[in-house]
Amino acid sequence: SKESEEEDPSERDLARIYERRIQWSVQKLAHRRRVVEELLHNLLRVSNEFFLNNFFPVLQPAIGVGSACEGWSPQEEKDVVYCMLIPLKPPSGYAFHLELDTAREMPQKGMRVHVELVCTCTGEQLGNTTLCFLHHCKQELRANHEPNLLQTLCTGPYLDVQKIALWFRKFVTSAWAMVPQSREYRMKVLPSSRSCKLKLKKTSRKPLLVEIIFGIQQGNSDIFLSSQTTETLIPPNTTWLETYAVAEAMFFQRIARQAPRHSCYLKCLQLCARISGTGFSHYTLKTVVMHLLTLIPLPGWRRRDFLLRLDDVMRYLSCCVEEKRLNHFFFGNEDMPKEINLPPAFQMAQPLNLFQNLAQDPEAHAVALQEFSEL
Repeated sequence: SKESEEEDPSERDLARIYERRIQWSVQKLAHRRRVVEELLHNLLRVSNEFFLNNFFPVLQPAIGVGSACEGWSPQEEKDVVYCMLIPLKPPSGYAFHLELDTAREMPQKGMRVHVELVCTCTGEQLGNTTLCFLHHCKQELRANHEPNLLQTLCTGPYLDVQKIALWFRKFVTSAWAMVPQSREYRMKVLPSSRSCKLKLKKTSRKPLLVEIIFGIQQGNSDIFLSSQTTETLIPPNTTWLETYAVAEAMFFQRIARQAPRHSCYLKCLQLCARISGTGFSHYTLKTVVMHLLTLIPLPGWRRRDFLLRLDDVMRYLSCCVEEKRLNHFFFGNEDMPKEINLPPAFQMAQPLNLFQNLAQDPEAHAVALQEFSEL
């Protein structure tokens, strides 16, 4: 057409790359995320009936975390996994205490969840018939046949990640027929030691992959301990790794509420993440975009600003590689939105350098410069 003949060739090339790399829309990701959220809502409703007045952990409303739930994804559609974090609270008669795991050197902060018995005699006097594990005699407790959290889902006094995951997988299998989605989807539980992975198949539709992980909240903050592992670290069963995934999800929800309609920040992030063959992790690119979203006013992220913002991402990353420094978003960040609730130690901490390896290893820095040039 006459219009396309007048179009800048570089614009046409970018459009082809954009179309090829982002094969499905942010809207489709959001739709499938809502399907997953509804499924988890129904599963947890059933769990309230299954585990009422017992000594299993209390399952809190699920929180969508990770790229797919934030609205972007580095994977193709068939490989996208929707990750949902279920916070765990202690049941009546128990308390969770977090202890730093100092027994081993780990690149990521690990903690153990110490389970302690709490007296429930006062509640019994107020009409609560729950037996107190601290003060009722052992004969009464055995006769009551109530499961004990320390005996079932702990190793020693510590909450065991693998036992929690196995318990929940068994629950999902037994409860599946009770959720409305069972009439539309065939469900298969996939192998996993520290989470619950589900494959949902609907007639003539691509499978829906869901991973359910478990978390322990640190105080009242948006920082959790997670059952999830990393690509390079599989900790012991009683070690839970610190995760910033909930805080990141809260950040993207805040941006979505305040940004203009049809903003380009998610598609900008998705395009960068879809470019293959680079040495920069998806988390590096995500951190760069999060920093830019606090530096550039949100009206500057409209769809027509896509090329400018893409250029900003590359320039910011270039400076970070050259200076061998990319600050972690949640440590010592003066631009942190007030809606994100962080522990005081995070707010007072010195910025954490994600490119510390480049500062310490000249060879790694040379490789990163070359990789950025290719990018």
